[in-house]
Amino acid sequence: MGKFVEENDVAGFFKFCEENEVEFVDFRFTDVKGAWHHISYRMSAVSEEQLEGGLPFDGSSIENWQPINESDMLLKPDVGSAFLDPFTADSTVVVICDVYDIYKNELYAKCPRSIAKKALKALEEAGVADAAYFGPENEFFIFDDVKIVDKDNHQSFKVETDEGHWADDADYGEMGNMGHRPRIKGGYFPTMPTDSAVDLRAEIMQVLEDVGLEVVLGHHEVAQGQHEIGIVFSDIITAADNVQKYKYVVKMVAHLNGKTATFMPKPIYNDNGNGMHVHQSLWKDGVNLFYEEGAYANLSKTALDYLSGIFRHKEAVASFTNPSTNSFKRLLPGFEAPRILTYSSQNRSAACRIPYGAGEKATRIETRFPDSTSCPYLAFAVLMIAGLDGIKNGGYDLVGPFNEDLFELSRDEIAERGIPELPNSFRDALEGLEKDHDFLAPIMSPEYVKEYVDYMFDRHVIPVEGRPTAYEYISTYSC
Repeated sequence: MGKFVEENDVAGFFKFCEENEVEFVDFRFTDVKGAWHHISYRMSAVSEEQLEGGLPFDGSSIENWQPINESDMLLKPDVGSAFLDPFTADSTVVVICDVYDIYKNELYAKCPRSIAKKALKALEEAGVADAAYFGPENEFFIFDDVKIVDKDNHQSFKVETDEGHWADDADYGEMGNMGHRPRIKGGYFPTMPTDSAVDLRAEIMQVLEDVGLEVVLGHHEVAQGQHEIGIVFSDIITAADNVQKYKYVVKMVAHLNGKTATFMPKPIYNDNGNGMHVHQSLWKDGVNLFYEEGAYANLSKTALDYLSGIFRHKEAVASFTNPSTNSFKRLLPGFEAPRILTYSSQNRSAACRIPYGAGEKATRIETRFPDSTSCPYLAFAVLMIAGLDGIKNGGYDLVGPFNEDLFELSRDEIAERGIPELPNSFRDALEGLEKDHDFLAPIMSPEYVKEYVDYMFDRHVIPVEGRPTAYEYISTYSC
């Protein structure tokens, strides 16, 4: 587990390929949505000069990237990211790339992986820390079938899973309907046969290890058909790389088993949704800057200042950590939605939890509101830059800590106590980003922010707001 080739070791990369009889090299990069793109080269066509100088591709064909008159770009491979693709028929090595702008002779301003590298550089230049560790927890659903209709006169979706309570009267032929189902909000840690995906999760965990991730555990999550696999934290760039590997493996293993996996935040009404809880800590000279013995949950002032920056810039942060209209359907009261912006030791009802039993090395914060529609490089970079802003400014006001169950508070009680909350919609988040983005200057220009806001409005907000839903027919058709 870990790296198969050391960073910048081109000779080691070719040796790894020779030892594994590699036939193809698959170069991959990430767009603003967090989706992987790739181009495959024959191994015999890949040279040391290409790995060091870059490989050309058409940037105008990637959504919201280059204009057609300035379309030539380069992929700059990171050979230290290499791993064998476990799903190809022919031996194929995958290499994750940064995107290089030949017109400005620098890493591309819209490349999410490059933006994450800028965030790390900003942290080091500020003299605050020399390392940032991130540990994402990505939840996902596995379904047996999904149907989607998007027509002018017909809007609908339908997902099926044998674990769904709606399958109680389904006809399974000679096999029969066994009736063992987790029920709404009943899926946390049941054994077989209620947990029907033990073997599938085990296969996913084994393949994740094959591609270099250090796997700790796997379990059924709260919702029907929902799961989580825990992997070990890493530095900010590797952690984001690992999210891309994780999502790829989960989707492919499900696909090859005749099922479909999704990281969509809220695919099922009336049950819990998918989050991407993000554990974070900053270090300098081998010392955990988030640790202070004897303080509340052993959390230092640096850690609280960092957290205050995230909460201070809540709209801007959420526009990258929860970048879809569906994200905010998960963040509704009643479904363990961590939208209340306070912190607490062990308490999962707060937007930030300090995990139990954390000694000096393990002390960290866990932001619980992000989800996997986010591009991990952008989400982690923005969280860290917002946190760095909090540290630079000596900390902003924080409400808390709270040890009570915040899910039990009414909206009036939350307001009376002056506890801030996340924005109510993706529109609110984006409009907040338009007003509050100066703190992002180390990693994003105002032009980039404007393009991002316009793109997300055009891709997510306006199309969703313009489409009627089934419930709108129920509530307004006869008015």
